[in-house]
Amino acid sequence: MAPPLADGFSGRPETAPDLRAALVPGSIVALVPNQKLAGTRSWLGSCGKTQLAVAAAESAWQAGAVEFLAWITATSRASVLAGYVEAAVAAMRIPADGEAESMAVRLLRWLEETSRPWLVVLDDLTDPADLEGLWPAGRAGRVLVTTTDPVTLTGQPQVRLVPVEGFTPREALSYLMGRLTADPDQRLGAIDLTDDLRCEPLALTHASAVIANSAQTCRDYREYFARRLEQFTAAPGNDLPAAAVTWTLSIDYAERLSPGAVEPVLAVAALLDGNAIPAGVFTTRAVCEYLATDGMSGPDPKRAWDGVQSLERVGLLSIDRVNGLQAIRMSAIVQAAVRAAMPDKMLEQAVRAAADALLEVWPETEPPGWLGISLRSCATSLRRAAGEALTAEGCHPLLMLAGQSLDQARLTGPAVAYWSELAAVSDRTLGPGHPDTLETGQRLAAAYLAAGRADAAVQAFQRNLASRLRATGPDHPGVLAVQIQLGRALVAAGQTGDAVTVLGQAALVCERVRGPGHPATLGVQEELATAYTAAERFSEAIPVYRRTLAARERAQGSRHPDTITTRERLADIYLADGQIKAAISQYKKALADCERVAGADHLDTLAARSNLASAYFTAGRMASALLLFEQVRADSERLLGEDHPDTLARQASLAEAYYSAGRLTDARTLLRDTAARCERVLPAGDPLTQAIHESLDGMSAR
Repeated sequence: MAPPLADGFSGRPETAPDLRAALVPGSIVALVPNQKLAGTRSWLGSCGKTQLAVAAAESAWQAGAVEFLAWITATSRASVLAGYVEAAVAAMRIPADGEAESMAVRLLRWLEETSRPWLVVLDDLTDPADLEGLWPAGRAGRVLVTTTDPVTLTGQPQVRLVPVEGFTPREALSYLMGRLTADPDQRLGAIDLTDDLRCEPLALTHASAVIANSAQTCRDYREYFARRLEQFTAAPGNDLPAAAVTWTLSIDYAERLSPGAVEPVLAVAALLDGNAIPAGVFTTRAVCEYLATDGMSGPDPKRAWDGVQSLERVGLLSIDRVNGLQAIRMSAIVQAAVRAAMPDKMLEQAVRAAADALLEVWPETEPPGWLGISLRSCATSLRRAAGEALTAEGCHPLLMLAGQSLDQARLTGPAVAYWSELAAVSDRTLGPGHPDTLETGQRLAAAYLAAGRADAAVQAFQRNLASRLRATGPDHPGVLAVQIQLGRALVAAGQTGDAVTVLGQAALVCERVRGPGHPATLGVQEELATAYTAAERFSEAIPVYRRTLAARERAQGSRHPDTITTRERLADIYLADGQIKAAISQYKKALADCERVAGADHLDTLAARSNLASAYFTAGRMASALLLFEQVRADSERLLGEDHPDTLARQASLAEAYYSAGRLTDARTLLRDTAARCERVLPAGDPLTQAIHESLDGMSAR
């Protein structure tokens, strides 16, 4: 979500590039500071790049030059991917139910092939690795990047670098005069002030905000600035940027507006992602108690919010609305200065308050869209600023929650990187047998599995299982959980024999410890049956499923979701074993129960109907199969969209059924359409696309 244009925004006719002219279809333009920077952050790097990007994007949209606009905060790969998912949902009108990398690929293909003019803004790019394989391209599109460090774009020859300078004297004066309209007398000394501040945009933002919200004049501010500059200058010739001074004057005035509340609020804000911090963070009990440590009052949300508003009045942050929620934005350069100025004890207290505050505002269910992106980014920023402070005595619950959020948002690549780093830190600081080290190691293994890296998952689960056995013994519930996950990973890695061994041992232990009818025991037995199935040992899988199905019907009832799932798995095994009549009977029962419990349009019901259609097809009952396949395809298009992977797979099944029924023209036409859709929306080399092409080749050869 793009930030709004700031109060007093200037189009900067003398120093701002003509972005409308530079952003031609097919172009990638990057706004960078005009200075050669040694690092990624500099006071002089704050030259208004993001605001110019906002103005360019709004201008292009309002002029009708683009029909699709996506604003992506590019501070991390997770943020980029999450932004791409949101953009894919908006552009392609598809549900956000896929793995993030796959959703991103679908968006990038759409951007490459669409004839609709589009603009993607990648704001605040920090690390070029975050965009590896994710650069948007297309003849109808434009890409606009902002970054504080031009080195970030090294190796991207197709990117046109557009340097952005500070204000010219005329632009600086125009900006300052435009901000000081309430009392013309405050403009006294404006020309000299712009000269003192060297026309730096950030310094002018601070100065104009303080003057506009006080009784000062520009001349008065010049005197304050000169005295503070003299205090900061340790030796003659020290060339200190003006903004390195003005932000401290802003703090001084904010303290007069909200005594005792400003510095703690500022400290918390400096630790989070300044692109967008949920405003509710600052009125949490954690932040209010942090403010109350000064002894001036007890926890008071109003006092905390007064501190936020005072900081906005002096130009150190802004309060915006994003999707109906308030968001706090703060310059990353000012944040870095605040962090550098904090004593160690203050930093430690602020880190703890910020972590506890994020926990308070984090919803119980995974937040969609902007809020989820913002919370994860804030947690990442806090972890970087805190060093190992949040793991010194055990992993702070926020660290676990942030990783789980990556898992639930299906950001599989970033999740692997996150859990890998956290597991290494926990192992180093807490030791290999600490419960948090065991937990993070297990989470890492699960992340590998979710990312499709089954071999890595097997190794990680085996290490974790060995550590748990040493720390807790074989009967601990945590050991059982890891054994089950290890079994799944072994199946995914094709090591079915080892999977049967591991899950068989787990089933025996669970039955001994918890009893034969316990839900956990039934769950492990079903995992064992799944491993038998993967090993094509159907005669051993079927009795296990029949026993667990009977147990679930007694304990949970025939229409419980777990019972229905077990019934469908038993039907799958019957079908794989050639017992088609028994499979159809179980599929029909599962479908009827799904329709009664969830309704005809539920996705589980749709899947059950598709299973029954496949069973009819296998049995050669073509009329029944075609009727259900056509219904499933129509329902899938209606509920999921015509380009959803499940819809495409069901359309391919219908085409195969047409072919088997002798409707060759219908089969080829439908399969060609499915292949074209797969190539457009699925990642290159997707198994479904390959299978469809093989089917087309087979049809052509016959």
